[in-house]
Amino acid sequence: MRQITVFIVDDNKELRNALEEIVSMSEGYHCIGTASSAEEAVDRIPIIRPDVVLMDINLGTEESGIDVVRTLKPRIPDTNFMICTVYEEDEKIFEALSAGASGYILKKTPPGRMLEAIRELYEGGAPMSSQIARKVVAAFQHQQSQHSFTDPEKLNVLTPREMEILELLSKGLMYKEIATQTFLSPETVRKHVYHIYEKLHVTNRVAAVNKYYGR
Repeated sequence: MRQITVFIVDDNKELRNALEEIVSMSEGYHCIGTASSAEEAVDRIPIIRPDVVLMDINLGTEESGIDVVRTLKPRIPDTNFMICTVYEEDEKIFEALSAGASGYILKKTPPGRMLEAIRELYEGGAPMSSQIARKVVAAFQHQQSQHSFTDPEKLNVLTPREMEILELLSKGLMYKEIATQTFLSPETVRKHVYHIYEKLHVTNRVAAVNKYYGR
């Protein structure tokens, strides 16, 4: 099995080392590099081109991790950026997603869950901590309150099973949680999600949920 290459950006040395250890000691993952500042990240990541970047927001300088994502994503579109931070504010979440991040998890996420999120991101998903997913869904629901719920014309290309999985995605569930609720294997859920993205012409969970809420 090909190893997922991960690059870690965090100005806190202890946290950076802890994340590096979690990644490096896990089968199927390889920490290919780290950076402690925005400047270092912008210089090194385009050269290394990792599969996944774990990006802190507050890097102790004027330029934030979100700024780094905004700068690098157009240059290296095949690299997946996941915010790994303590911030739970709606403003930070949506700024990060708009900048090009495809995942958003909190630093208090257990190591096993964090590794699952890295793999889900690598496989085309958009993992988020449950608290963050709830905020994203709540925001979509609030924006949708003045409009009709779920545009059937946009979703009629989906099978009943795909609609069921999309609804669970919209609630912020991870692949394993969806698998448990639908009595499917995680791999089968991944295949369904891939087909959902393909049929809706989207590339991540946020865009799919957007379609689900008729936007």
